[in-house]
Amino acid sequence: MYLLGFDIGSSSVKVSLIDGENGNCIASSFYPKQEMKITAHRAGWAEQEPELWWHNLKLALFDVLKESKINPESILSIGISYQMHGLVMVDKNHEVIRPSIIWCDSRAAAIGDKAFEEIGGQRCLTNLLNSPGNFTASKLKWVKDNEPELYSKVYKIMLPGDFIAMKLSGEIQTTVSGLSEGIMWDFKENSIADLLFANYGFSKEIIPEIVPTFAVQSRVSASAAKELGLSPKTTISYRAGDQPNNALSLNVLNPGEIATTAGTSGVVYGVSDEIKYDPQSRVNTFAHVNYTKENPRLGVLLCINGTGILNAWLKRMVGENLSYEEMNQLASDIAIGSNGLSVLPFGNGAERVLNNKNIGSVLSGINFNIHHKGHVLRAAQEGIVFSFKYGMDIMQNIGINASVIRAGKANMFLSPIFRDTLAGITGATIELYNTDGSVGAARGAGVGSGYYKSFNEAFSNLKKLETIDPDNSKKTEYQDAYNNWKTKLENTISE
Repeated sequence: MYLLGFDIGSSSVKVSLIDGENGNCIASSFYPKQEMKITAHRAGWAEQEPELWWHNLKLALFDVLKESKINPESILSIGISYQMHGLVMVDKNHEVIRPSIIWCDSRAAAIGDKAFEEIGGQRCLTNLLNSPGNFTASKLKWVKDNEPELYSKVYKIMLPGDFIAMKLSGEIQTTVSGLSEGIMWDFKENSIADLLFANYGFSKEIIPEIVPTFAVQSRVSASAAKELGLSPKTTISYRAGDQPNNALSLNVLNPGEIATTAGTSGVVYGVSDEIKYDPQSRVNTFAHVNYTKENPRLGVLLCINGTGILNAWLKRMVGENLSYEEMNQLASDIAIGSNGLSVLPFGNGAERVLNNKNIGSVLSGINFNIHHKGHVLRAAQEGIVFSFKYGMDIMQNIGINASVIRAGKANMFLSPIFRDTLAGITGATIELYNTDGSVGAARGAGVGSGYYKSFNEAFSNLKKLETIDPDNSKKTEYQDAYNNWKTKLENTISE
């Protein structure tokens, strides 16, 4: 029996097929081969067409079915991972009303800040565990205020993964975990967040049916089965935002465990069984995939918008003829601290860790007689790691401590400089595993469909590929470089 995983990112859509019996990935593919288009009509905006996700999913799935040569009837279930916080609006005919306002769009930050003041900061933090901030609910309020003719057509709102599930099944559904990431779930009342809906003037009727994260939620419709080459017997039995799903992929489900990813954006995600929140909402608390009111499992999430996207931008600007491996080699020839050159990697919109400020990316301390391409490349990777460290210090203040960090061996974690710097500045051991979001989603489908009887069974063949221990002999060098970087960050924020 086989399990399918869909990972709906903002850069690409990846599809993986695993053999349920042994957990091995049989085939995988992603589209587009270049980064998916993000439209920015104004500075700080970011939109994507939901149908673009569906189009690229079909292309990737076609490759997987062709490569694997399996009978689609043998695919038991589908799991979906998706880019968090995106807003998808549909009318009564299930037609998309406008492009999705995605995770890195910062237009609604001021709306969320205003609601935080009007509702009361302590009430927001106690009930919602966050400020409404720039999350999905605030994005919808922006549409209500600025595009009332479109808002009037709204039948249901969804997150990106809910949209894909709708395209697969024809049914519109969501989860508590998904609602919490949009700041639409009241943890104190265990219900849709009436206090925020009242402030924003929303009807609860726009929220889809709430289904469990792990369960047979729906089945592939006859029309979708024909379009995709699948069987209408196949179920959809798991969905989660990309960061909770990344944690699931790494079997990070229990208090004290930490998962990290560094793709377009970078995330540190720690699991807690206690209500924990940052008073300034610089890191955010959501319902984890295995959350229940009786057995709370909460994910405390640090997000840095500008991580892999910075590295990709540098490749286009200064390393167009270089591979990422060659870029890493140039950077590795430079000493820790990049001879005083610092990069603040905040060029992908407002950053929650900086109180929703949009300071842009900054290259600081450049000396034309000393610095060359290698310095810039190393300073960029150090800047990304140091932004992680800056946020992890905030997480530590609310009880999330990193002694071991798990990650998939992908994206920025393919860089030895990135891995060594992260271990060196945090003092944490880094463990790299043979997994990714689409494989994790497939395993999640195995749990939700009942094929796997437990999480332990689902992750029995998860393999550790590499362990990176901190080099304590370089601890002072890393700390000095970080202190220099942090000073430049604080000076930039205060300007």
